[in-house]
Amino acid sequence: MCTPPSTHCKLALACLRAGASVLVEKPPAISLREFDEIAAAEGAAAGGGAGAAGGTGPPWFATIFQHRFGAGQRRLKALADAGEFGRPLVAVCNTTWFRDQAYFDVAWRGRWDSEGGGPTMGHGIHQMDMLLDVLGDWTEVSAVARRQARRMETEDLSLAQVTFASGAVASVLNSVLSPREESYLRFDFERATVEVTHLYGYRDDDWRITAAPACEALLAPWGRPPGDPPHGGLRAPHTPPSGHAGQFREVLAALRAGRRPPVSPAESRRTLSLAAAMYASAFTRQPVTPDDLAPGTPFYNRMNGGKQAW
Repeated sequence: MCTPPSTHCKLALACLRAGASVLVEKPPAISLREFDEIAAAEGAAAGGGAGAAGGTGPPWFATIFQHRFGAGQRRLKALADAGEFGRPLVAVCNTTWFRDQAYFDVAWRGRWDSEGGGPTMGHGIHQMDMLLDVLGDWTEVSAVARRQARRMETEDLSLAQVTFASGAVASVLNSVLSPREESYLRFDFERATVEVTHLYGYRDDDWRITAAPACEALLAPWGRPPGDPPHGGLRAPHTPPSGHAGQFREVLAALRAGRRPPVSPAESRRTLSLAAAMYASAFTRQPVTPDDLAPGTPFYNRMNGGKQAW
């Protein structure tokens, strides 16, 4: 589903109720309330025994977060989950892109009711999803957001400090005001730093790993050929880049096998809730926890909490 974000909920509900699985572009919905309505419809359809087109199982709902599916991210997640790097300590998640005023002059962009937010929802959400894919559940967010330069309802810049259940902390920056465009993530673990610098998709050469003293053996799983400098990029041959094709292959394989395709509602909701928390903290000028986004709260119903100005 590649339509303006405000249409995602209505179209997804229609598909699920008709027994068809849904693959939707980010953001999957423009509020947590809409997202939960979609997830409930998926569960109701599956429980009722409806079959997806082609008889491949229940109708499922999945979100496009294609950067999970490149080789570098998968390798990082597997090694981090296995504890090879030790505890995660601190991370950096920067999406510094450039969009001129004409981009936001398109009728549905930069509006709460049609796009759901600015770069926090529509641009940085890709890197935020990669961050959460590795570090897991967030527990507290303190954020600011601004309209620095563009004429629009939503923000053109946001900046947050995020605390995770593991105890790790991260800074998250989302901008559409940056002439030198870059997407950058850095994870500092006890035994290694892992970084990726790219723009709209990474390859193995875009990743770097730096081992702590006496931890050089950690470099081996990245496929570094003999003779490469220890702080060089990833060099493993024939590994897939991040991009839509990688996720599409996974989705098709899952549907043919009659199992849930990636990325599940629980995973995509975690990423959407981080965006909601950043908006809630920016508007209220207070730290935000998941409880502050519970059903019935203002920022559960709308990303701007019903407010119109920063």
